[in-house]
Amino acid sequence: MFLHRLALAAALCLTAAWSHAAGFSFIEVPADKDGPALRGAVWTPCETAPGEIAFGLIAISATRDCPIAGTKLPLVLMSHGSGGSFLGHHDTAAALADAGFVVAAINHPNDNFQDLERRGHLSTLAARPVDMRRLTDHMLGAWPAREKLAADQVGFFGFSRGGFTGLVATGAVPDFRLGLRFCTPTSKIPFCGQIQRQELPAPPARDARIKAAVIVDPLSFFDAEGLNQVAVPVQLWASARGGDGVTPDDVEAIRRNLPVPPDWHVAANAGHFAFLAPCAPAMAKALPEICNDGAGFDRSAFHADFNARVLAFFRQHLTSKP
Repeated sequence: MFLHRLALAAALCLTAAWSHAAGFSFIEVPADKDGPALRGAVWTPCETAPGEIAFGLIAISATRDCPIAGTKLPLVLMSHGSGGSFLGHHDTAAALADAGFVVAAINHPNDNFQDLERRGHLSTLAARPVDMRRLTDHMLGAWPAREKLAADQVGFFGFSRGGFTGLVATGAVPDFRLGLRFCTPTSKIPFCGQIQRQELPAPPARDARIKAAVIVDPLSFFDAEGLNQVAVPVQLWASARGGDGVTPDDVEAIRRNLPVPPDWHVAANAGHFAFLAPCAPAMAKALPEICNDGAGFDRSAFHADFNARVLAFFRQHLTSKP
């Protein structure tokens, strides 16, 4: 039950209203030989005042299917954590869209709040970068407004398992055997048995279209050799307290082993889930494991700074616009 509550929270921490003028529309990447259909959403620059869009009991402030403002817009791909959702970082997506970026996010199959069938399987981890490559193919090749995009200005934002995804997509090679450190003799994590049986999937290839990446509290299956092929600028974030299998020491090791020093940030007094969008009071009461932070940590204030730094990084490395 706890895992399901974590998964639901990652998707539904949305009751705090958006303050940005962002367009919002759903997308679906069709199934193909590389995987099932991918469902998600796109945030776009919008000149119309936002309205209210309801998702069940939740309402967000945005403009549904707003005409896209601008041309030659940079594209940012967004990858959620385990059991999460394409909506888990909605405030960051809206901030980027308000500043002239297009943001595309999908639910990763078999590891999202609606579908946990293969959560913790190595095959699911290995499929994540393929999901994002397929999303990029769709956005640049089939999305109805693809002519609005700058195909040479593609960035990546990934949190937790999404951070792992982003590192692989930008050239890192995971050593899944390193996952044994998460395992105990009684562990029920599926990948523990798979590693012991040497059922190790081949890592997918780098997507050279990605020119910069924001990697947030990533789950690590990497050593120094596995990270030495990352060739794009990286902004790397760590929470001071970690969580959900991510430790500050692991993220620090990634910082040390990246071939080019990243734009490095540590969120003081923060746990792992502080990077998810701020929760409204009712959501915080229902799901304290995800929504409640340590004493003295203000998630809303942190996100104002976090989003500004993410935006500044992508502006620096994807576009010369002020």
